[in-house]
Amino acid sequence: MKTKNGFILRKLGKEYMVVAIGEAGKSFNGMIRMNEAGEWLWNQMKEDISKDELVNRMCSYYDKLSQETAEADLVEFLETVKAAIEE
Repeated sequence: MKTKNGFILRKLGKEYMVVAIGEAGKSFNGMIRMNEAGEWLWNQMKEDISKDELVNRMCSYYDKLSQETAEADLVEFLETVKAAIEE
């Protein structure tokens, strides 16, 4: 999975927003709001990556994160950004 073309990430204050531009803006109206952890995940998904690899990277990046918590957090994140990713 990876981020779709036409969705861009911008920092607004202490938060991050994903917005659709161009053709993507015709089918998605709105913004996806995320924190720093979401921004990190979004950037990992610029390349095609599997869910398992994302979980592994999360556990490596966040020292005390268990695999179970990483999997649960990833499911929640993917649900939030589902309009902006290709699976």
